[in-house]
Amino acid sequence: MQYKNEVEAVDALHHTFNKIKTEISKVVVGQDDIIKSVLIAIFSNGHCLLVGVPGLAKTLLVQTVASVLDLDFNRIQFTPDLMPSDIIGAEILGEDRNFKFIKGPVFSNIILADEINRTPPKTQAALLEAMQEKSVTAAGLTHTLPKPFFVLATQNPIEQEGTYPLPEAQLDRFMFNIQLNYPKFADELNIVKNTTSNRTIQLEKIIHADDIQFFQKLIRDIPVTDNVLEYAVKLASKTRPNSEFATEAVNKYINWGAGPRASQFLVLGAKCHAGISGKYAPDIEDVQAVAEPILRHRIVRNYRAEAEGLSIEKIIKDLL
Repeated sequence: MQYKNEVEAVDALHHTFNKIKTEISKVVVGQDDIIKSVLIAIFSNGHCLLVGVPGLAKTLLVQTVASVLDLDFNRIQFTPDLMPSDIIGAEILGEDRNFKFIKGPVFSNIILADEINRTPPKTQAALLEAMQEKSVTAAGLTHTLPKPFFVLATQNPIEQEGTYPLPEAQLDRFMFNIQLNYPKFADELNIVKNTTSNRTIQLEKIIHADDIQFFQKLIRDIPVTDNVLEYAVKLASKTRPNSEFATEAVNKYINWGAGPRASQFLVLGAKCHAGISGKYAPDIEDVQAVAEPILRHRIVRNYRAEAEGLSIEKIIKDLL
C-alpha cells in the first residue's frame, strides 16, 4: 500500500474499516459493537475471547470476518480428548524413512477455537504458545505461524460441567473478552427472515493479509499524548488492590487487578479506536471505549463483591 503520508493512511484505515463493517453486517445482524471490537483486536494484532450462549452467531461472525478479510481460516472444535498434536501437528515417518512435520490446523491466519474451555490444560497450553510466540515447537524444532495470526476463541457461560476454566495466564493473552447478548427483537426478526429463505449473500473480499499487516504497523505509529498514556496506565493501576491509585471500592471488592499487559492493550486499543474513527491521535474517550472488554477478564472479584451482586462491569465503569 502506498500513501503520501500517515494522515492519508489513517483516512484509508477509517474508510476500510467502514467497508469491512458494512460487508460483515450483511451476514451478522445486530452485532455492530461486537464486530467493531473484533476488528479492533485484529488491527491491533490481538486475540479475542467471545463469551455467549449457543446460537448467537459466534462461529458465523468469525467465519464472515475471515472471508471479508480474505484470510485462511480453520476451526478447531475443542473436546476433552483433544491432544496438543491435534492442534499444532506432529512428526511422522515418511516413505523415505525420514521424519517430517505435518502441520496442524493452527497453521492458518484465523483460528476459531470453539469452546476452548472444554479441553484439558495440556492442550490449552499448546495453543498458549501459538498465541504468545506466534510459533509452535514440535520435536525440538520451532515452526513459525503464518502472518497475520489471530485466535478467536468461544466459550459457553452456561454449561460448566466437564470444563477446564482457562488459567489466568492464558486469559491475559486475550486482548478482549467480548460478551455477546441476545439480539434485539427487530434484529431477531431480520435474522429469522434472512435464514429461513433461500437468500444467499455474496461477500466481497475487502482487504488481504498484507494490507492488515500494513495497518497493524500504522496503528503502532499513531502518536499518543502523555496525558492519554498516563490515563491508560493509571486506569490499569487503579484495579490493583492496595496499590498507589486503588480506590476504596477496589480495596473492598477486588482480589486481583489487571497487569501491565492491560496497560499496553489499553493504549494500542485506543490508538486503533481513534484510527478507525478517523482521528489522527487517541484521546481519553478512546481509552474508555475499549476499557471494558480489556479489563473484564483481568479483574478477579472477591466473595464480598459476588455476595453483594456487584458486577465487574459496574466496577470498571466506576473507575473510568
